[in-house]
Amino acid sequence: MDPHAPCPCGSALPYARCCGRWHAGAEHLQAPTAEALMRSRYSAYVLGLPDYLAATWHPSRRPDPIPLPEPQVKWLGLEVRRHTVLDADHATVEFVARSRLHGRGQRLHETSRFVREDGRWYYVDGDVR
Repeated sequence: MDPHAPCPCGSALPYARCCGRWHAGAEHLQAPTAEALMRSRYSAYVLGLPDYLAATWHPSRRPDPIPLPEPQVKWLGLEVRRHTVLDADHATVEFVARSRLHGRGQRLHETSRFVREDGRWYYVDGDVR
């Protein structure tokens, strides 16, 4: 992806200054909040980055293989509705991700749970609405 193009997560920042930093894999560059991690995971789905998705999924809940959408999915956008910090190491993020597959619109509305361990945020699971 062009590092100067807008980030797929909808932040209005260039990819390289947004989710691209986390996707690059530098140990010192990890998503600082649950919302930043959620946005970077959305971008990883858009860009087809299963290794990043696996690395950011909590090991206790990580599926094998990582489920990926069909390659024909066209991602249309992400709306973060709420980021709730429960305590220093737990947070939730409610979002709606829109896509289109074979001409049909799709919508994923989820409240995701995140945990921070050793200073690093992980996706645990979520409730789909």
